[in-house]
Amino acid sequence: MSIHRSQANRVLLLLVVAVGINYIDRGLLSVSAPVIQQELGLSATKLGVLFSAFFWTYASFQIVAGWIVDRYPLKWVYAAGYLLWSLATAATGVINGFTQLLATRLMLGIGESVAYPATSKIIVREFPEAQRGFANALVDAGSKIGPGLSTLAGGLLVNQYGWRALFIGVGAASLLWLLPWALWTTATPARDARTTTSSPTLLQILARRESWGTYLGMFALGYVWYFLLSWLPSYLVKERGFSLSSMAVLGSVPFWGMAAATLIGGWTSDAWIRSGGNPTRVRKTYLAGGLLLCGAAMIPAALVSNGSVSVALLTASCLMLGLYTSNVWAVTQTLAGPEAAGRWSGIQNAIGNMGGVLSPVITGWVVESTGSFLLAFLLAAGVLVGGACCYLFLLGEIKPIAWGIENS
Repeated sequence: MSIHRSQANRVLLLLVVAVGINYIDRGLLSVSAPVIQQELGLSATKLGVLFSAFFWTYASFQIVAGWIVDRYPLKWVYAAGYLLWSLATAATGVINGFTQLLATRLMLGIGESVAYPATSKIIVREFPEAQRGFANALVDAGSKIGPGLSTLAGGLLVNQYGWRALFIGVGAASLLWLLPWALWTTATPARDARTTTSSPTLLQILARRESWGTYLGMFALGYVWYFLLSWLPSYLVKERGFSLSSMAVLGSVPFWGMAAATLIGGWTSDAWIRSGGNPTRVRKTYLAGGLLLCGAAMIPAALVSNGSVSVALLTASCLMLGLYTSNVWAVTQTLAGPEAAGRWSGIQNAIGNMGGVLSPVITGWVVESTGSFLLAFLLAAGVLVGGACCYLFLLGEIKPIAWGIENS
């Protein structure tokens, strides 16, 4: 998908918007959960299953999506996935029970599975090493603005119009994105002369120690990110006593902070590399440092008695996590190169989102068993420490892998 620079920038803008919509759609259930739980009579455990169900298909289809984007035109692959997830969002507004809601969550996961493998493939081809931090940070900012909007606007709209109108309206409006995508992108085949002769096999990717460093590190992000994305609204309403409208405002603040932090992290890391910084040292500093500092702020957020202070500490935690997310995909793209970016990204996102499968269910069980979120926060902090260790000890030098030499 070799395209002119101005067109590449337009496509990057569309990717940022798409990932924002992606996260709005998946986050609507979380912000609507207090109302849906009461209307449908769902237990905390069933609600945790619904949060988790999205990741059953989203995680498992990542590998398939990575394989597809390495072989077929990205324009139509992405469009098909986007269409499916938008229709699944709209369909959620007309369901009448747990089983139907479960089905729409599974459909949503299948559709959204294409987003990150395709995005990673585009960025690695069109942006050099010293520009990938900020390019990825822009996409990542979209993934944080999305939850911020779904929490803020979604909470206010649910309070005003009800949760069904929210899902139907957002799902239908999302389809408008397909128009500029069809006009601004080309249907160039995913594989070109640079990748057909040196593309590694799936087993060769899995055999690399570096790949497992990125996979397990991503698992830590997935566990903590979806813990916050799924349960933060319920935590603020049930444990901190905020009203639905107050939750909508305060609950969105950590996501706005994370969006700002990821842009700052992407820009500063690229600037550091352009000024002569070693890419390995730069990327590892942001990865491990971001995870550790996130955990350090998360523990006191659960311990303080004042709700506003807790929100402030959660915001600080998300700021630190934003430094991590600004660089995580740049590392993968550098290591994998255009030859393997789709499949490596697909596997990484699959394993990362296993955290999304586990954390909502584990959190629901912990809250129902203990009557508190404290243990859930402590578990999340422990996972962050483990993820930092994976980046420090499993990743070696961050430089392109010579797949052609390995395969010859």
